Amino acid sequence: MDVLSDRLRAMEESATLAMSRLSRELKAQGKNVISLSLGEPDFNTPDFIKESAKQAIDDNFSKYTPVAGYLDLRESICRKLKRDNNLAYEPSQIVTSTGAKQSIANVVMSLVNKGDEVIIPAPYWVSYVEIVKMAEGVPVIVEAGIENDFKITPEQLGAAITDNTKLMIFSSPCNPTGSVYSFDELKGMAQVIEDTGIFVISDEIYEHINFSGGHTSLATFSSIKDQVITVNGVSKAWAMTGWRLGYIAASKEIAAACEKIQGQFTSGTCSITQRAAITAMEADPVVLKDMVAAFKSRRDLVLGLLNEIEGVKTNVPEGAFYLFPDVSSFFGKRYNDTIINSATDLAMYLLQEGLVAIVTGEAFGNPNCIRISYAAAEEELIEAMKRMKQALEKLS
Repeated sequence: MDVLSDRLRAMEESATLAMSRLSRELKAQGKNVISLSLGEPDFNTPDFIKESAKQAIDDNFSKYTPVAGYLDLRESICRKLKRDNNLAYEPSQIVTSTGAKQSIANVVMSLVNKGDEVIIPAPYWVSYVEIVKMAEGVPVIVEAGIENDFKITPEQLGAAITDNTKLMIFSSPCNPTGSVYSFDELKGMAQVIEDTGIFVISDEIYEHINFSGGHTSLATFSSIKDQVITVNGVSKAWAMTGWRLGYIAASKEIAAACEKIQGQFTSGTCSITQRAAITAMEADPVVLKDMVAAFKSRRDLVLGLLNEIEGVKTNVPEGAFYLFPDVSSFFGKRYNDTIINSATDLAMYLLQEGLVAIVTGEAFGNPNCIRISYAAAEEELIEAMKRMKQALEKLS
């Protein structure tokens, strides 16, 4: 008799967390590993947000919270959405969760029946496919290459939709590529979405880390607003990854469904985090300008160093804090007894030989690429690129 469920056996381990675990193990052995594998800002949570959390502790916000979150937090999210995205929502359309990952899972479990098709543009964030599989949906992967800045076209989207399509999940700015869909690109997709009636999860967690001059929310297109579930949170822009708070803005029906599911799994997220999140929502995003400028500077730095490595193919991402270079030119090469047959092999080689932790593109739906997070100090990034270059030059 099998102890573990078929559901668990069908699930892949998160590649980003797996690489982080491997790099920690090498560090524990005394190895000087530079980890560029996790999607986590290296900045600290702003002091004014931390102060509000301390005040919440003193004010005894230590009881169970409403499942969807405190009313005043949901009101502040509504004000943020109006201010930053020109989107009008009521508190009853907002559900806060223990991170944007739970927000996405709530929506998928609320909408997807067994056999329903879910379109996922590739490259994609690692958890999208696994969450769909958990809901017994069928992931339908639509591929976009580096030549198109890893963005799918409305024509590709339309061609992938069938009578069984229920949902699409995508992110902009994108993890893992840093790609940002423009207003016109989203307008084209919105027309397809309107014509076909599918639902869309628009993952906008990297909204404020955007170098393109402006962020467009898919729900801006009023004709499809009720078909769009906007997902956001405080982890990336506000450097609050460990605080664990994400949220959705959706139709009342979908919001109520997510609240019902969450009520049986985790109930409301951390009370202190919620009080801190109110402060983040009310803050003017202009306070993030120095952090965003630092990320853009690092992007340019790492891009320049990568472009000095023969065989590495890059594009210029417009947001988030990732680069997603094509490294397929190294496939078939070797160093001593190590043969590189895939991006996964190359990632392990760079970890073992170069002591640099990155993540294979296979985990994100593109077997020719690797993901590099540049959420690290410039000195670390320079040293990491030096190590990568030396390790790659050994392959022949």
